[in-house]
Amino acid sequence: MPGRTVGAAAPAQRVAARPVARAEAVLVRHYRRLVRLAYLALPAGRDRHSRVLAAHAAVHRALPFRWTRRDEGARHDGTTLQDGTTRHDAPGADGPVAAGADPLYAALRLRVLRTALRPHPAARLLAPRVWGLRLFTPHGGEEDAGLDHALAALDAPARAAFALRTVEELSAGQAAEVLRQAGVARPDDAVAAAAAVPCGGDREPPAFDPCAVRVQPTDLLRRRRTLTAALAVGVLGLTTTAAVLGGSGPAAPAGPASGGAPGAADPARLVRVAPDAWQHTARVDFSAWPARGDRREDGALLGRALAAWAQPGPQTRAEPGTDPAPPVEPPQLLFAGTVEGTGVVVLYDGRRLARYTDGRDGGLDLARADDSDLTTAGAVALRRRGSDVRYLLAPWVESAETRRIDQPDAPARPLEHPEGVTAPAPGGGLADCQGATLLQLRSSPVVAEKHAFLLADLGGLVPAHLTYLPPPDRSPSAQSAQSAQSAREPREATAQDALQAWARAGCAVPDGRPGVKQLDLWAFAVQPLPQNAGSAAWVCLRADRWNGEGSAATAVVLPTARGPQRTGGGPGRACSRFERDTVAWTWWRSPQGTEYLLAAGSRRVTRLTVKGPDWSADRPVADHTLAVERPARSAVRVEAVLDGGSHIGPPP
Repeated sequence: MPGRTVGAAAPAQRVAARPVARAEAVLVRHYRRLVRLAYLALPAGRDRHSRVLAAHAAVHRALPFRWTRRDEGARHDGTTLQDGTTRHDAPGADGPVAAGADPLYAALRLRVLRTALRPHPAARLLAPRVWGLRLFTPHGGEEDAGLDHALAALDAPARAAFALRTVEELSAGQAAEVLRQAGVARPDDAVAAAAAVPCGGDREPPAFDPCAVRVQPTDLLRRRRTLTAALAVGVLGLTTTAAVLGGSGPAAPAGPASGGAPGAADPARLVRVAPDAWQHTARVDFSAWPARGDRREDGALLGRALAAWAQPGPQTRAEPGTDPAPPVEPPQLLFAGTVEGTGVVVLYDGRRLARYTDGRDGGLDLARADDSDLTTAGAVALRRRGSDVRYLLAPWVESAETRRIDQPDAPARPLEHPEGVTAPAPGGGLADCQGATLLQLRSSPVVAEKHAFLLADLGGLVPAHLTYLPPPDRSPSAQSAQSAQSAREPREATAQDALQAWARAGCAVPDGRPGVKQLDLWAFAVQPLPQNAGSAAWVCLRADRWNGEGSAATAVVLPTARGPQRTGGGPGRACSRFERDTVAWTWWRSPQGTEYLLAAGSRRVTRLTVKGPDWSADRPVADHTLAVERPARSAVRVEAVLDGGSHIGPPP
């Protein structure tokens, strides 16, 4: 009967709803922890506002409409303990949840991770919207800035592993199992990568809490004027109204609708640093630059520069990985002057540099500049004309010179720089070893005594800092000392051996585009060649970008070759401080016409194995190199064994 049918369905519906209701209670109880987990695992390339909203959205979507058998993990409202008793969490508790202790929580956590690991572009449309405001996680100290930089270099599974270790306080095995259930192909590798990040399992980062945010308004006056004009026309639809109100959710492009703070475009509120501030601070970076230039008080020029940043348009050029959004606070003025007859303004908002060039052919150029230091904040490209560049040098630069990368034995040439602005100097990247000009700067003894460093122009605002790591010393005394020490850090590339190495192998850099912060050349092995044919130098060149990404390329420099021969490489953290071990190989024909397979590894490589179609060679290598004579070249597989017993292969 109809009445009985309705009466029978109602209890069933109430019973079916109970698992979802219990899941909602668990989600609310541990909401803050789940949002922190999502925030750390989400792509690091997003701006902080979008990432905060995306983290909350990932947790919101973790609650299903119905709880399937696959999701069902608890038959009651409590948590079953090992002794069979039931524990009910206190309301509002947000402490660590042991892996597998609460099946409902574990299932919700898994759904959050799957969403964060594979964010779908369409999901941004369903994310929470914040009208007229920008949200930011709290600013941390230098340690948190370094942690943010390290996390940005990890892929999504490794960031998720880091979150599971720090937020969830899981063991390495438990974290790997959760990642496996979330669909990660190589969970153990992700956990190992996360463990290499400083403080990876020691504490929860305080500056990564999307539930404790700082709020800034967008441009209120512009939003009000736009809304008034739209209402006067009387043609507003629902979608248009949302856009006019300045929606700044993840799907909204950074632009006027998501503008900066109301006073950020006021020239009178520009931050100006005292001329001698760099002499009295321990933070020697772009924030210590004073305002320079003959038009520092030109309100019209400064107003045009700020307006160009507040309203990004067709003449706005942002380097890869740089957010083009307006500043949320009044920026710092670094320079305003006339350069070669054109007005130029350089601004800094704590994380980006903005260079405004006046005139029809000018515009705004933006570049990442956060986490800069004495060397990476040494110069800014002020004006380009043809192949020449004028730089604005840091106030702590005492002398400036130029040198050709292909002429390491030639003396450097002095470069005039009155008021910090250099004379025109040849620019250009490092792809061509025959002609690139480097900028050699020496800092004042006030900040670093006798400290010289090299910068290379790659076509962007900030030239890349060149460093060098020499090959290991093979003398017995040095070998015993190195075995008891950790790997060395890169040093400045100004010594003669560094200049020679860059001259021979510099054009094998894996990334010569704007946005590269540092280029390092690591000479990891020197191999005597068979038949007294000289020696081969094995190098790994690494490019680290301002946004945390990086890439590496291994190469070999042979005696008779005109340039370096690349042997492998690609994106990732190979040859960085997070991955110090490497191996590479190549085919080589001796002057007598004999074919050899050459292989070399870094200092911890103790054994090299080569496998061909119908042959193999497996030998201990005291000098970390191997040469195998073969009658003809063939497909091979090379593997290295480290001193701890683990195996590594060449970069792809």
